[in-house]
Amino acid sequence: MRKFLASSLAAATAILGAATPAQASDAGTRARQSYEALQRYLYQGPDEHGLYLENYPKQPADQKHSYVWPFREATAATVSIAETSGRYRKDVENRFATLQLYWNGDSARPGYESYLPPPLGGGGDIYYDDNAVIGLELIRGYEASGDRTLLQRAKQAFGVDTRAWDTDTSRPCPGGMAWVDNPANNIRAANVTGLASELATHLFRITHDRDYLAWGTRLYTWNRKCLQQSPGLYWNDIGYDGTVDKTLWSYNSGSMIGAATLLYQATGTRSYLDNALADANGALDHWTQGDNLYNQPAIFNAIFFNNLLLLDSVRPNPKARSMIEQYANREWSSNRDAATGLFHFQPSGGGAYDPAAPAQTLEQSAMVQIYAALAWKPHDLWRIA
Repeated sequence: MRKFLASSLAAATAILGAATPAQASDAGTRARQSYEALQRYLYQGPDEHGLYLENYPKQPADQKHSYVWPFREATAATVSIAETSGRYRKDVENRFATLQLYWNGDSARPGYESYLPPPLGGGGDIYYDDNAVIGLELIRGYEASGDRTLLQRAKQAFGVDTRAWDTDTSRPCPGGMAWVDNPANNIRAANVTGLASELATHLFRITHDRDYLAWGTRLYTWNRKCLQQSPGLYWNDIGYDGTVDKTLWSYNSGSMIGAATLLYQATGTRSYLDNALADANGALDHWTQGDNLYNQPAIFNAIFFNNLLLLDSVRPNPKARSMIEQYANREWSSNRDAATGLFHFQPSGGGAYDPAAPAQTLEQSAMVQIYAALAWKPHDLWRIA
């Protein structure tokens, strides 16, 4: 998540604005309106291969189509809105078909590339976090449809991520996963390691192949050992030289809450549930202070919220859902252009409304996912991790 890496409940209620029952029940309508705006302004249509713009309006430096990460999030938004409404099934099929345009299987090191490979584009690096989140969405598609092609593609995406594991035992805190498949990479990152743990554990749950469980456990354990600042908070990365980037992102909190929840569900080991609950409490304490949550990129919060709701489906915590509702209400009232239905943020992808900033496929898709998650019934919550 390229450009972003560089850079108490009572308090949250006062800052984010209290949710009312009417607002919470309106989440499904908000999800649909946000999705329709995404499709109206950012979807390029079948004549452009079913792809999306990166920004609306398109910016001078933009590629013809979006990078793979925004497209993955548009896919996630489409699956989410389909689950809430029973509509958009054809859209879901189209998203998963088009997603494969980013896969380069001709390389000696295949994977989903950051930009479209030939003939539609010039390709790009393989980011391991991209492949992890794509794999997670393919799992969600498989479980909704039973299409085993999607399961096979999820296995392939995880196979890409296994290349990221660092085998140099001489490094400080050996192990962890590289961020990008590039000789210039010099870090092991919390994001890919936590997200890949979730993907591996999902694959174990489906296939019962214990190699996936071993991976899920290994990745989760490394993140806790090497990058946990405190319960629920994880530093961004550790360099090959041992330098630690102590930036905190909400999605790193989320992926580790989700990974622990999934490991508990897969193994029945109570310590994983205890860890997930401790991480959720720590994350809630931190991210509801001041504008901490509001200033995070919306897509990071979408991942965080989805994983909190996964844990909530196992061990309900009204504080978590209340926080999400409050955030969603604030964004609707403060960051949405009512004329277009598009959300505008600071260049970071979060923070105050900036009317001069273009709307992005990435963040518009994040808001669809957030409202859709709030519209799901409790028995649907397994779908979100």
